[in-house]
Amino acid sequence: MKTSSSNKTLWIIGFLVSCMLAVYAAPLHAEEDKPTGDATVAVLSKYVWRGQELSRNSVVVQPSATVGYKGFSVNVWGNLDTAPYYSGTGDISYSNNWTETDVTLSYSKTIGLFNLGAGYIYYGLSAPNKDALDPPDSQEIFASVGLNTILSPTLTAYREISYYHQWYFLLGVSHTFELNKMVSLKLAASASYLLSTDETTYPEYNDNALPTGDKFSNFHDGTLTVSLPVKVSSHITLTPMFSFVFPLSGDAKDEMKGRGMSGEIPSDRSSTFAYGGLSASFTF
Repeated sequence: MKTSSSNKTLWIIGFLVSCMLAVYAAPLHAEEDKPTGDATVAVLSKYVWRGQELSRNSVVVQPSATVGYKGFSVNVWGNLDTAPYYSGTGDISYSNNWTETDVTLSYSKTIGLFNLGAGYIYYGLSAPNKDALDPPDSQEIFASVGLNTILSPTLTAYREISYYHQWYFLLGVSHTFELNKMVSLKLAASASYLLSTDETTYPEYNDNALPTGDKFSNFHDGTLTVSLPVKVSSHITLTPMFSFVFPLSGDAKDEMKGRGMSGEIPSDRSSTFAYGGLSASFTF
């Protein structure tokens, strides 16, 4: 059974409090055994996920919390759309709505030059507004390998195991320049390949940005991000950021238009998205 938006919000708040209590209550026998955690709230001008535009002309608020211990970590993340839009209802206005709650369980380990990781993600999806139906929830497993070298290249493979049947391969690089003791400049870029295994839940789109009867298999979205982390204190960091998302193939351009929200006619929609915002993180 789906959880209501208000209950999901309360659940997130409860999880944040539980994380903090768990970390401070844990036995600290040695410095290396000390649990870690953080709570973050991001306020962004748009919600874009894997090249999909998931909000339109509205600010989104995305809180998250993570607790880690000896390579294991648990993360809960959510999305609040402050002005939901739904194409089936024209320009009707809706009040803010909790649209997503994700839970990630993962394990990571460093062996020499390699950073290895694996995990599971549950995506709890809710209707964009009170007049829409809840979309099916999603589940993924993933594995990653990264190198402790310049640009920290990392390749991650995601496999959907419940509804939206597809593989998503993501290669990312990043580098941080320390400007002074408080401020850093971080540059990041990523490129993806999407391989659908079901033409119904993840089809290819045609030149009119409409779904076909074929499966999608091509390079998908690229992302360029610049951020400026500012350490306000040893525990608090404020990070303004800006991202630009774009298609990596003609198939991706059609698909990103077809799944987008920025126009009534699919073929007239944009396939590139620019957004930015500010996040505040508290580490403990």
